[in-house]
Amino acid sequence: MNKRALESRTLVLGAIFIIVAIIFLIRLFFVQVLDDKYKLDADNNSKRHITEYPARGLIYDRNGKLMVYNEAAYDLMVLPRQVSKTIDTLEFCQLLRISKEQFILKLEKAQKFSYYKPSIFEREFSSEEYARIQEQLFKYPGFFVQTRTLRKYPEGIAAHIMGYISEVNTKMVEENPYYKPGDYIGMSGIEKSYEEELRGKRGLRIVMVDVFNREKGKFAEGIYDSVAVSGNDLTLTIDADLQAYGEQLMQNKKGSIVAIEPKTGEVLTLVSSPTYDPNLLVGRERSTNYSVLNQNELKPLFNRALMAKYPPGSTFKSINALIGLQEGVITPSTRFSCNRGYRSGRFHMGCHPHPSPVDLQYSIQTSCNSYYSNVFRTIVDHYKNTETGYAKWRAYVLSFGLGQKTGIDLPNELNGFVPDIAYYDRYYRKGGWSSLTIVSLAIGQGELGFTPLQMANMTATIANKGHYVTPHIVKKIAETPITAFDNEVERHETGIESKHYDKVIDAMYDVVQKGTGTLAKIDSIMVCGKTGTVQNPHGDDHSTFIAFAPKDDPQIAITVYVENGVWGSRWAAPMAGLLIEKYLKGKVTRKDIELRMLEGNLLETKPVTH
Repeated sequence: MNKRALESRTLVLGAIFIIVAIIFLIRLFFVQVLDDKYKLDADNNSKRHITEYPARGLIYDRNGKLMVYNEAAYDLMVLPRQVSKTIDTLEFCQLLRISKEQFILKLEKAQKFSYYKPSIFEREFSSEEYARIQEQLFKYPGFFVQTRTLRKYPEGIAAHIMGYISEVNTKMVEENPYYKPGDYIGMSGIEKSYEEELRGKRGLRIVMVDVFNREKGKFAEGIYDSVAVSGNDLTLTIDADLQAYGEQLMQNKKGSIVAIEPKTGEVLTLVSSPTYDPNLLVGRERSTNYSVLNQNELKPLFNRALMAKYPPGSTFKSINALIGLQEGVITPSTRFSCNRGYRSGRFHMGCHPHPSPVDLQYSIQTSCNSYYSNVFRTIVDHYKNTETGYAKWRAYVLSFGLGQKTGIDLPNELNGFVPDIAYYDRYYRKGGWSSLTIVSLAIGQGELGFTPLQMANMTATIANKGHYVTPHIVKKIAETPITAFDNEVERHETGIESKHYDKVIDAMYDVVQKGTGTLAKIDSIMVCGKTGTVQNPHGDDHSTFIAFAPKDDPQIAITVYVENGVWGSRWAAPMAGLLIEKYLKGKVTRKDIELRMLEGNLLETKPVTH
């Protein structure tokens, strides 16, 4: 081989070596600088990012009684990249008390989420369960425990007020960048409407781990860690003792109780029955329990206080009296006859026997249907046509907060219903209806539908002689009163002069003293009330009662609605009296009435198991 050929071969080999070296250098640069896969592997093998979940704010009643606190719980996390293929799957499943099929499904779900980021494998172990498994976890690389808190309800009451929390879903994460998979969020009640105040702020802790998955200390002395900030505590307007007592009275009955402090709009109690123990929707059994409650035919998850639309019955007669007085179509001395009811041509609306004729005072005391049929028709027919008169009447009704959302700081409140002119035009055709056509509205029947909250708010408006304050359930956030920064809590006027309320209130006092509501009478407390028996085409009539006390300085306004309770005097009136006595005196003295209310069972099916 000549010298030229040798030099040529040497150059070729040298070029090959240079090209190979360049390829290796480029590959090395790509691996070390551009591709973070190996960096992630190294980081994940030596470091662990642990989310520090903040404690949600505590919840107290108006008197400082703790209603909701936090209890430690533990989520078992998995980092799929670190899970060994040689672990004893059977032993691991026995430790967690799950099946092998569940293990496979959970691991596959975690792998789909991320191969390099931790996710929840099994959630919400109690302290006792955690103590059982923690000493064995070192045998299972890729698994570690992360602490969080769960809600605890020491009184086991007010489920519809408190609501519950649950893990965020994909849609929630997409809509709100604050949340990440695994976070919890308020799903109903106070937990939902005050989520931002209660949730606090997440923290982060980065720790070093060894090959056995054991923590070996902080990464970089903790300079990259952040501290979780607890949520704000809430003080509710609710009286926990009154709430518990109301729930006891409504056991084995369907309906609702709502009580409001008239001067402030603060809700003192909000009972929906049947109810359930809020602790059922906490922890690992939440989904199972929710399904059971959701399928229960008594609908314990349904918040009747905010969502059920009931005709107000005769409790509504007080409103028609006020409208008649304001419109000047009646005076307190105006009298109408009643011969077992109201008659107009071939139309007849029945009424119970009582002396006739009746004036305003006695019409409320004895709950005369004929009197209010006359009042309603006189109001509507006072104007040039039915539509104009009805629109005026309807505006007054709406001004009491009826048939529309009150604006309470709880989710899922419904409107109720007061028909508009278009409704009757569609139903009867335009010009095809008159005050007689819709005269059932005079006695709180017909198409009217109000929630118990609206009826309690109506009662507070009467107690205040013409105005109400937006009902609300939260009194303070941390130490700041809700009224300091919530513009929604405001005063609303009815447009009916305060002087007209005196005669109606006097009559409501007579209802309790010597009329249809005597079972609400309390020694040394002047109670004003109105009974209602609501027609029910599907079974026994409903029992309802509105009341406030004391008469001259109202501190509580209440509505009680008992489905299938027949007469307002049978169930609703005595319950209201007991609750007023409990709130104002701190104890109940009429034990015979109390026992009958507590033992009463109006359910045809088995009650909800607490």
